Amino acid sequence: MLSPIWVEPLKVERLTIAIADLPSSLVGLKLVQLSDLHYDGFCLSDQLLEQAICVSNQENPDVVLLTGDYITDDPTPINALSSRLKSLKSKNGIFACLGNHDIYYPNARTQVIRALNSAEITVLWNGIAIPFGPNFPIIGLADYWSREFRSGLAIIDHLDSNVPRIVLSHNPDTAEILKKWRVDLQLSGHTHGGQVFIPGLGSAPIIGQQLRKVVPKSVQKFIPYLRQCSQVAKHWEWAQGYHCIGNNQLYVNRGLGTYFPGRFFCPPELTVITLIN
Repeated sequence: MLSPIWVEPLKVERLTIAIADLPSSLVGLKLVQLSDLHYDGFCLSDQLLEQAICVSNQENPDVVLLTGDYITDDPTPINALSSRLKSLKSKNGIFACLGNHDIYYPNARTQVIRALNSAEITVLWNGIAIPFGPNFPIIGLADYWSREFRSGLAIIDHLDSNVPRIVLSHNPDTAEILKKWRVDLQLSGHTHGGQVFIPGLGSAPIIGQQLRKVVPKSVQKFIPYLRQCSQVAKHWEWAQGYHCIGNNQLYVNRGLGTYFPGRFFCPPELTVITLIN
């Protein structure tokens, strides 16, 4: 695998999100989100990882939420990553969902979950955590590309519709499906924000979507990454930042890890979210 050529410094994104029916005791709750670490020796430097951990700890978050792709392919590096993630601090725990890369290799899912658990990170694979009580659950869904994603929707279906909730789902394309249910805040990653943003034109994947509409298929195969981007996500318009999807709210983190050729006007991200009523 090739290392990225363009590497940008970490950027902290801060936003305030209103949650209807949020218990008054939880107003002002601070969340930190990290995503897409891709700890494989190429995509993420130890220096950037340590900086992200340090910045997260300085925020003194009430909860840390991780949204998948801790590895790229071979699960072996997960043990070294989990040792570093033991330094992450949170008042009420660290909760994680898995991404498509975490389940790519046979038995990778088991290895990733075991390693993260050893760092006192609770992995939610179609599971619910209630660090703030039953009136504000955190739901972690199986990865969208797994066979178990659909079965996990029953968890949301059985929740009282009057109860606000956070949903961790690696792939933001799931927001289209989740419109059927109440999702006060969905946290996702997966897209790396598109990695390359061209001022005046937009992100490279969105430009690619437009090219696919006008470039003959016989020519498309000669355009680098065009086909790959279309396979990664459908809704590239949701590739980063805050979005309203129906009545639900979605936030997509640009991730820490970086594929070749690198990032351009799309820095790696640590997200700090404050909740209000």
